[in-house]
Amino acid sequence: MTKADIVSSIAETTGLTKKEVATVVNQFFAEVKKALASNEHIEVRGFGTFKVVSRNQRKARNPHTGEAVVVPKRLVPVFKPSRAVKEEVAK
Repeated sequence: MTKADIVSSIAETTGLTKKEVATVVNQFFAEVKKALASNEHIEVRGFGTFKVVSRNQRKARNPHTGEAVVVPKRLVPVFKPSRAVKEEVAK
C-alpha cells in the first residue's frame, strides 16, 4: 500500500477530497519526522509508538571482500505496534 492508496481510501470513506486528505496525511508524516528528529517519543493509542533508539558501534564484515569494518554508533527510528495492531495482523 502506498501513500496514494491511503489517501484514496480515506477520501472515499470520509467524503473529503483527495487534496484535503493528502494535505493532512503529508502534515502528519512531517510532524512525525520532526518529532523523531528531536528525539521525541510519539504514542498513538491503539496503534503503536514511534521512538528513536541508539545502536551501539559494532564490527561487521564486507560480504564481497570479507574485510572487517566498523559500523559507527547511530540513532535509528523504530515503531512498536500496539497489542490491538498485533492481534489484527495475527488474524
